[in-house]
Amino acid sequence: FQRDGVELTRYHFGPGLPRPFLFPVVGPLGRYLTRMGHPHDAETHSHHNSVWISHNDVNGTSFWSDSGKGKIRHKRIVEFEDADESASLVAENEWINNDGKVLLMETRRVTILPLTNREWLLTIDMEFKANNVTVTLGKTPFGMIGVRMAQTIGVNDGGGKIRNSEGAVNEKEVLWKKARWVDYSGAITNEKLEGITLFDHPDNPNYPACFHVRDDGWMGASLTFDGPREIQPDEPLRLRYGLYVHSDMKSSEAIETEWRRFTKIPTANSD
Repeated sequence: FQRDGVELTRYHFGPGLPRPFLFPVVGPLGRYLTRMGHPHDAETHSHHNSVWISHNDVNGTSFWSDSGKGKIRHKRIVEFEDADESASLVAENEWINNDGKVLLMETRRVTILPLTNREWLLTIDMEFKANNVTVTLGKTPFGMIGVRMAQTIGVNDGGGKIRNSEGAVNEKEVLWKKARWVDYSGAITNEKLEGITLFDHPDNPNYPACFHVRDDGWMGASLTFDGPREIQPDEPLRLRYGLYVHSDMKSSEAIETEWRRFTKIPTANSD
């Protein structure tokens, strides 16, 4: 995905990958705001691939870590759209357990919406269908979405800051608390700050989500932190998340304005 010839992000998939992901996420100054892997634990956190969709317990199978038995297999790109106001792709994925059984069929729409001052909004819409039998997403803080921030933005390594919609700050206050959004901002140069706000959506079944955050530079919205959730074959699970890519360390009021705008964006299948 590009804006005026400059890459904003890229959707990665392939037979050698445990799951698709988005990397890089490029801020207004052209710097990467996300990274691949944990800066201090690359081996056990190799699944921290910038922005990714996954879950730690799907009918007992972990799709979260690279050591897990589950794989999210890219099936095909269904649609590309390059319009004046946005750009998007639609991909179909299969969530496959260690026995080769397809547990979930997923349709994922990734949309880029340019904003002013080189800022932009990334929306991720997903529909999950169970394949003939009920699928249970187990109680876990891991899933459905994770974001690994650039090292300089992390609280520990770069002196960045985590804030949520309720006024809480950093891991000690934000971890596992419900919120409409969580922002992670910090230094991207010696003089400039940038960040990403992860938006939950009111239509998500667990809204407002519990957020799993760490001062070492990651954040995620937890779908099943409070308890398991079933997906029936005739009742698909639909989710929407947003990432607001912005300059500076935005005020809570400014972020709230963008969050409200995000909640009013119609889905592709809306009337």
